[in-house]
Amino acid sequence: MAGGNHSPAAEVKAASRSQSEVNSRLKYISLAVLVVQNASLILSIRYVRTLPGDRFFATSAVVMAEVLKVLTCLLLILLQKRFSVKETVFLLVDSIVFQYKDTLKLAVPSLIYTLQNNLQYIAISNLPAATFQVTYQLKILTTALFSVLMLRKSLSRVQWVSLLLLFAGVAIVQVQQEGNKEASVLDSSNQNYMVGLVAVVISCLSSGFAGVYFEKILKGSSASVWVRNVQLGIFGMALGMLGLWWNDGPAIAERGFLFGYTDMVWCVIFNQAFGGLLVAVVVKYADNILKGFATSFSIIVSTVMSIYLFGFHVDLLFTAGAGLVIGAVYMYSLPKAAGGSSSPSSAESSSESSASPRTGGGAEMEAFLPKSVLVSSSVDSTWTKSPARRLSCLLLFLLFSLWEESFCCLCLQITAGAATTFNAPVFRLCGKLI
Repeated sequence: MAGGNHSPAAEVKAASRSQSEVNSRLKYISLAVLVVQNASLILSIRYVRTLPGDRFFATSAVVMAEVLKVLTCLLLILLQKRFSVKETVFLLVDSIVFQYKDTLKLAVPSLIYTLQNNLQYIAISNLPAATFQVTYQLKILTTALFSVLMLRKSLSRVQWVSLLLLFAGVAIVQVQQEGNKEASVLDSSNQNYMVGLVAVVISCLSSGFAGVYFEKILKGSSASVWVRNVQLGIFGMALGMLGLWWNDGPAIAERGFLFGYTDMVWCVIFNQAFGGLLVAVVVKYADNILKGFATSFSIIVSTVMSIYLFGFHVDLLFTAGAGLVIGAVYMYSLPKAAGGSSSPSSAESSSESSASPRTGGGAEMEAFLPKSVLVSSSVDSTWTKSPARRLSCLLLFLLFSLWEESFCCLCLQITAGAATTFNAPVFRLCGKLI
């Protein structure tokens, strides 16, 4: 009898353990997908924009990405309606035509996203990939400020500190780049550092505003995210075509819309079109901590690949600045203490993908995560046990190892747990601050 009572309990425990292992795998698969998407888009754009020969028109690539995104969202809506064309058409007509006021509201973020996508090409064409990746994290600062001003959200003390560190890190990287600007101009006379810097700063401002505005629209509407992306895409295609005609109209009329398109250019367009939608799906198994890891690790990947692909030089100033940015991104992504108000990270997420259905569902995400990822109240005793915290420290050490090869030995010692005397006081102090 006792054995019969014990058997169901054992089965439930085994099923729970199996589900936990599946969720853990999905969590790290999500992390890998986010890292690859973040790093590959920047590196691939930089690669195709610096190749010798005829360049494709960036404005046409932006329009083509919007076309692919709209077609994908239409297919997803059709799938939701069980391939009923009639129901899909009725839904779209009702959402886009009859509810035209809601549709017109999306003209503003669509205009900004179109501008942002074009500025991204300009910035990456004129800045090293690693420098762009670090500087582009200013979008976290702009998103936070717009969230405080427009949505009346509050930030924790740690988040304010992380924003200051973020700004300081980006400033240090710009100082380093200013020192190397003369050499870079000699190497590539067709690149303009100031044009790239202005483009990335405007892109960060537009990203922050559009993300917060889009979050506000999502909160006040019951329409699905895919319908919203169709509405965004319609305006995006129209505005993109207007920008294409204004900037490259005569050249495209002479050479053609697909001039300069290669297999690599198509890969960039597909990455840009489907990247945001992919993140929206993947983020179901992640949270802001993993998103922060993905961003931090993508900076490392972009830096390493830039060294081998583009001959990028990493010195002490860049290492210090990028290290501050990585630490700030991770600190900002940490959840608030219990009872705190929601952070604006969800708005930044929506600006990144313009398709993320989350607007503050932290409790829902906890079900998909092992407890080691979540911040514990007893931070002193969990520093060496938490894989998330160990990984964040490892990211910083990997970045410093790029600057000095001899630092690799220290990285290996710390990773193996040998440097306990260094780990204890410093990391325990960071844990108390968080």
